[in-house]
Amino acid sequence: MDGLDSTQLRTLAAVVAEGSFEAAARLLHITPSAVSQRVKALEETVGQVLVRRARPCVATAAGAPLLRLAGQLELLEREALADARGPLTGGGARTRLAVVVNADSLGTWFPAALARVPERLGICFDIRQDDQDHTAELLRDGAVTAAVTAQREAVQGCRVLRLGAMRYRALAAPSLAAAHFPDGLTAAALAAAPVVVFDRKDRAQHRFLRAVTGRALDPPVHYVPSVPAFSAAIRLGLGWGLVPEQIADDDLAAGHCVDIAPGRQVDVPLYWQHWRLESEVLTAVTAAVREVAAETLR
Repeated sequence: MDGLDSTQLRTLAAVVAEGSFEAAARLLHITPSAVSQRVKALEETVGQVLVRRARPCVATAAGAPLLRLAGQLELLEREALADARGPLTGGGARTRLAVVVNADSLGTWFPAALARVPERLGICFDIRQDDQDHTAELLRDGAVTAAVTAQREAVQGCRVLRLGAMRYRALAAPSLAAAHFPDGLTAAALAAAPVVVFDRKDRAQHRFLRAVTGRALDPPVHYVPSVPAFSAAIRLGLGWGLVPEQIADDDLAAGHCVDIAPGRQVDVPLYWQHWRLESEVLTAVTAAVREVAAETLR
């Protein structure tokens, strides 16, 4: 098999990152036809379809390892150029690092980790958001370089580091708690009380229900896919829900919410996974993430 062309690999990565051949063409300052020709040539070299032509375009199983290779080559290339050229200047090219993070980490502790990465490294972060039970899928597909995930088994080609556990407390507005749980968390009350859920991937509340009652309940659900809006919906009495401890403590102290299950906190272990690559950028980002997680998580 012929060697892989770095320009074709970069084009494949642009198509998947941007979601379409047209958007990739704009990013690369070439025509959509040229993008198509490069991807087709790479597919002919490999002998496999590498991109599923959909909206958005996604890598196939055969394309995922090449997507990961493209990202690794770009990262190492930029680091080598930075070393050769010296310290970053105002007009210097920056290294773009794609990371996927669960919403609650992104809404609480994770931005502080980004802020601790040395500016001299010249990193532009491309942060994606997904449920912690699904973030490793983007890492496996080669779409991101690193992930905050609930998966402790290392994705192939990656290193894994335990960060700690994110603690959640079951909160409700005082009015909702009084109306639905006058006799505590009975199965009948939990089946009838509305619950706030982040999105359809979020199963935390339903796992909590099963843990408390031993039954699979189907209560009324409000989907609120925003960390601030999720907490606001609970404070305003739309339903009860599991709230990160960092946010829950403030709401409890202010009297906006009550803990409907005292002593029954939910701890979700989190892990940091990243490509197994000797890179100054990855080393620095990992150190910052580990440091802030140690200060914040259980």
